[in-house]
Amino acid sequence: MTPSFSPIARATGLVLLAALTSLSAQAQQKLLPAQSDVAFVIKQMGVPVEGHFKKFDAQITLDPAKPEAGKIAFTIDIASATMGSPEPDAELPKATWFNTAKFPQATFQSTSIKGLGGGKFEVSGKLAIKGNTRDAVVPVTLVQNGATTTATGVVGIKRLAFKIGENEWADTSMVADDVQVKFKLALSGMGKF
Repeated sequence: MTPSFSPIARATGLVLLAALTSLSAQAQQKLLPAQSDVAFVIKQMGVPVEGHFKKFDAQITLDPAKPEAGKIAFTIDIASATMGSPEPDAELPKATWFNTAKFPQATFQSTSIKGLGGGKFEVSGKLAIKGNTRDAVVPVTLVQNGATTTATGVVGIKRLAFKIGENEWADTSMVADDVQVKFKLALSGMGKF
């Protein structure tokens, strides 16, 4: 005698199978730090100056076919900021600038992800720097090359909204208020799109 499954058991099995398939499609991508970069560009007396963050991490769960179900959490170790010169590198951790003793990390947590087509996405979320949280919209472009997917983008922020550069440094004639944050994140584990 062969076992027979009730319609309810079959339906439950199909739902479980669909859920498992969805979970594998939504598998978390892994950041490849050695192939990734996060930079910031400021204008000092009208001249662009670039700095980098050496330590950062990302938790990304994204199916490009269903971006609205994705989640992105990004953390930067603010004390890892460098402008490639000892004098500014010694100033950046101080209370006037990043105050890394009190605020060691900057974070971005997505609240929604919208697909725009052609590997382009708009990620909305909360950006927190130096104890200040603001809404941010981050344009992201994904490009696949073999098993690696690269996410790139540039987002503008106002440094004074996050109290970066206080007191005499709040004067924007020396250091502009506008800051461009550029990122290139290499990821493994993303399905084909």
